[in-house]
Amino acid sequence: MRQKLNQTEGIFPMPVLMVATYNDDGTINVMNAAWGTMQERDHVALNLTETHKTVQNIKARKAFTVSIADAAHYVQADYFGVVSGNKEPKKFENSGLTASKAECVNAPIINEFPICLECEFVEFQSDTYGIGVIGKVVSITADDHVMVNGKIDMSLVNAIAFDPYTHGYYKVSERIGEAFRDGLQLKK
Repeated sequence: MRQKLNQTEGIFPMPVLMVATYNDDGTINVMNAAWGTMQERDHVALNLTETHKTVQNIKARKAFTVSIADAAHYVQADYFGVVSGNKEPKKFENSGLTASKAECVNAPIINEFPICLECEFVEFQSDTYGIGVIGKVVSITADDHVMVNGKIDMSLVNAIAFDPYTHGYYKVSERIGEAFRDGLQLKK
């Protein structure tokens, strides 16, 4: 038997993405965005509204970074989601995290998050079914501690996922199979 739920947002896991920009005065702004995905191999799509300080910054600077949040920093990641950059000018400073300027775009990299996508702003879609911010990924960097033999080892990233059913965070860290291969055993 199945039970009907009184909600419509139900895809799990949802990524916990940290979207970082520079404010007009050069300070850093970061927001937590669970509504994001890859649109193509080299484009990200973030379902964000124009009222976010981050979106205003993206449009002004034509750049942003997207970092994958990890279990070690879930408290800061959650803080970036519950506090608005429009209301708290010291939002990033209050987190205790550090940042560096991205090499390829005019946006900050949050040093403590293990993977970062540097993105150029492409467009903002605001129609009824528009996604919001579209960005072209121009560079990806990863911290040395998550690299093994020149590749990212996702079990070392300890990425977190958002659960829209109970509003929890879960650690995503165990590899269970090989994509594009394991399913072939069922091919007749």
